[in-house]
Amino acid sequence: MKQPLWKRIKSYFVDVHIESTSSIFNDELDVLLVKGEYQLVTPEAIYSYGNRYDNFFEAFKKIDIGKYDIDSVLLLGLGLGSIPYMLERYFKQDYSYTAVEIDDDIIYLASKYVLDELVSEVSTICTDALHFVEIDTRRYDFVAMDVFVSDYIPEEFESEEFLSALSNRMTDNGLLLFNRLYFFEKDKKKTKKYFETTFKKVFPNGRYLEINGNWILLNK
Repeated sequence: MKQPLWKRIKSYFVDVHIESTSSIFNDELDVLLVKGEYQLVTPEAIYSYGNRYDNFFEAFKKIDIGKYDIDSVLLLGLGLGSIPYMLERYFKQDYSYTAVEIDDDIIYLASKYVLDELVSEVSTICTDALHFVEIDTRRYDFVAMDVFVSDYIPEEFESEEFLSALSNRMTDNGLLLFNRLYFFEKDKKKTKKYFETTFKKVFPNGRYLEINGNWILLNK
């Protein structure tokens, strides 16, 4: 859904409130227009921010996403659809997306404000991402792991078993990008330990990109 020109201009000077809602998973969800881009926020975290969702945007630039042979993408955590939005609009990539999101209110907001503007095929599934990767039989060229509850990753998504399930959902040359916090000292310690003791067990050649208070973990 496009906003009137005056709202888009105003958003470069002050955040413009568009809509607020709540769900059983998020007590408060706000859609804002900020510097011309839709932003989905909770009181503690930014879930989505168009082309300005820097952790993934900068990661796509650094790895040169266009050089990868990608047709199918699995998104774990949808937000407002920043990942397909930026890949289509800025990086000019045409992929087919399966987006798994447990909060149907977030799916509603993404469909209302962003997904309807995309040419790319985006199929949304409202379910728990952990359950989905365990029962799904398809394999994907690119998996983007971006599951957060406010400002933390639920414990069940940090296990070696979950990473193994992700590996099983990927094609032989598939790409994984796993978004983790790396801002406060406690986040840095936790993410470093997770990378060294868990992530590299499943992906021995794994590496990371440090981007604006986040680490993006890669399988290669």
